[in-house]
Amino acid sequence: MKVCVVGTGYVGLVVGTCLAEMGNNVICVDNNEEKLKQLKQGIIPIYEPGLEELIKVNVSEERLSFTSDLKAAVEKSLVCFIAVGTPQGEDGSADLKYVYQVAESIGKSLNGYKVIIDKSTVPVGTAEKVTEIIKQNSNQPFDVVSNPEFLKQGAAVDDFLKPDRVVIGSNSQKATEIMQELYAPFLRTGNPVIVMDVKSAEMTKYAANSFLAVKISYANEIANICEAVGADAEMVRIGMCADKRIGSQFLFPGLGYGGSCFPKDVKALTKTAKDNDCDYSLLRAADEVNKMQRQKFINKIVGKFGSDLSEKTFAVWGLAFKPKTNDMREAPSITIVNALLEMGAKVKAYDPKAFDLAEFYFGDKIEYSKSAYAALEGADCMLLLTEWNEFRRPDFDKMKDLMKTPVIFDGRNQYNGVRLIERGFEYYQVGKKYN
Repeated sequence: MKVCVVGTGYVGLVVGTCLAEMGNNVICVDNNEEKLKQLKQGIIPIYEPGLEELIKVNVSEERLSFTSDLKAAVEKSLVCFIAVGTPQGEDGSADLKYVYQVAESIGKSLNGYKVIIDKSTVPVGTAEKVTEIIKQNSNQPFDVVSNPEFLKQGAAVDDFLKPDRVVIGSNSQKATEIMQELYAPFLRTGNPVIVMDVKSAEMTKYAANSFLAVKISYANEIANICEAVGADAEMVRIGMCADKRIGSQFLFPGLGYGGSCFPKDVKALTKTAKDNDCDYSLLRAADEVNKMQRQKFINKIVGKFGSDLSEKTFAVWGLAFKPKTNDMREAPSITIVNALLEMGAKVKAYDPKAFDLAEFYFGDKIEYSKSAYAALEGADCMLLLTEWNEFRRPDFDKMKDLMKTPVIFDGRNQYNGVRLIERGFEYYQVGKKYN
């Protein structure tokens, strides 16, 4: 099938590349010429395991190409994905100006029947507006479909190639059949294509992400109670997860959720509820708990060292909002590192992939170490903020030798506290007291 994907951000690149991997002829469109130049050379702007290799293979096989000529790409394609950004507006709503700009451009470029797919995360009613915009600019036949993405950063390629479900919001039988044909190669294991009306599909993405955000905030609230009463949050988590009704995912206590999806989607759904006079107490609470979780971590540090940190050096392990990505949007590290800097601390940080983006957020206010151990030299304390695999089994004896004082604040509960204390460390984690 001939496909164009407008937008070469995180979602657009993964969608376009994985569709090409299944034999489709895919044209990715972007208006950033420098970015296109790099993509054509196999240089990608994001870190996502497996993506760079797939792009190089499919470009060389001429199934995947990149262009700034949206009109030509639309004319050559049957299916057109809109995968541009929907940044958060000042009032919490999704800013749809880029979606609408693309819809207008697609409308002016139609040369026959097309299926226009909203792949960006958009509020309920967006497909209706996109349809209206295209109709204002074309008399050609078309259908607008909602096809929300459920990609986890760090596992996006695998999620797209082996989806647990595909949601298609369509009010057209013709468009539905085309979408089912497009996704058929990805669903040979029998996982479902779920067809529903467009508005329900638009709502599904927000409902799913917000539910997961609520689970994370719930896990953190329980962990805070555990810490206060002397219980072990990890044992409580294990006891809960054994219940099949609850499950094991998204119940790890830590520093809260971040990234490009959960914070933005919770706020967008909250705005939708507010605009339609619906109660949103649970969503508001999830957002508030998430913000407070980072502050509680900062408060623990202040409880140990005081609020004047001008004579202290902090080693930070991990800056990305989660492992296997370089994404720092809404990352806990931003809040925590900035708080340390405001209190006068010196910060030495290491992250395997996020340094380029870290410089955008911190500039020269922190020191960027060449390795995890280099960040520890002369440090009064180490903060584990992102659970990269390489941080899971460090040489604790080496760490102790490098540090000025052996103190660890673990925001991801990665280590065995009893063993660390036996080695002479002072250890703090989320949901259990050791000291």
